[in-house]
Amino acid sequence: MKKLLALLATLVFVLVLAACGGDESENAENNTGNEGNADSENNETEEIESLTMGFIPSQEADEIADNVEPLEAYLTEELGITVEAEVMTDFVGLVEGMRTGQIDIGFINPFGYVQAVDRANVEIILKSIRYGSDTYVAQYLVPADSELESVEDIATTEGLSWAYPDILSTSGYLFPGAQLMDLGVEDLETFYTQVATGGHDNAALAVLEGQADFATTFDDARDTLVEEHPTIMEDLKIIGHTDPIPNDGIALRENFPEDLKQKVIDAFMAINDNEEVLAVMNEVYTWDGIAKAQDSDYDVVRSVYDKFEEQLSE
Repeated sequence: MKKLLALLATLVFVLVLAACGGDESENAENNTGNEGNADSENNETEEIESLTMGFIPSQEADEIADNVEPLEAYLTEELGITVEAEVMTDFVGLVEGMRTGQIDIGFINPFGYVQAVDRANVEIILKSIRYGSDTYVAQYLVPADSELESVEDIATTEGLSWAYPDILSTSGYLFPGAQLMDLGVEDLETFYTQVATGGHDNAALAVLEGQADFATTFDDARDTLVEEHPTIMEDLKIIGHTDPIPNDGIALRENFPEDLKQKVIDAFMAINDNEEVLAVMNEVYTWDGIAKAQDSDYDVVRSVYDKFEEQLSE
């Protein structure tokens, strides 16, 4: 009996040792797994040696590339890593570049940003200041002798010819179109004769030359035409504006390192006190200053985007 008890005690002792060894083995495996995860996380946040900024042409691509060289040099010095500019062919190219990680920092318009969030999960960090404001409005232009006196008149007069820059223009079409729909126009395409002119100045000229009853442009597009048409301020009148539209801004690609993000924000914000670099921003995109931005600033754009989502996705 004593021998049996001794044997049982020995077996229990061996099993306990085996269990402890198993725990140690599992702990070792778990520790190894954690170390692997840590290595993976470290790889994901590896040091970035260069950054690429993406621009959508507001002028000839070669001109932008030359004009932003001082900005490249400034950011390279401030951030301590090489910063280069790339002029994209269009908005789609910019978003795709940010989605694939080829573009780190994108200069982007309001509607472009809203779409880029959906397509590439970008993050807005800054927005432009123009004429002391971080928003702007679209305007409605008619001939000085027109019987149209308000936006409500335009919304209740079927058959008018409407000149606008482009169907994707924020101030030239989308915000005015949404406003007209809110005022009761059910179908913009059938209610008006639409004339896409290819530019804000061309839209104003269409009204000036009698080719359209009204035009929608940024405020005040007539300024760009005064030199060639000295009496345009008297020949065309503004009869209304849209709600404020947030200015264009600067967005970062998805998974942009958090520590570097703050450095980028600080570097751009410091441009407000750097006349030379601020002049570059003005020359490229007519920016007079830079302000911090957040996603909610563009909620008003989303509400307008929702009205045209199907059309914009075509």
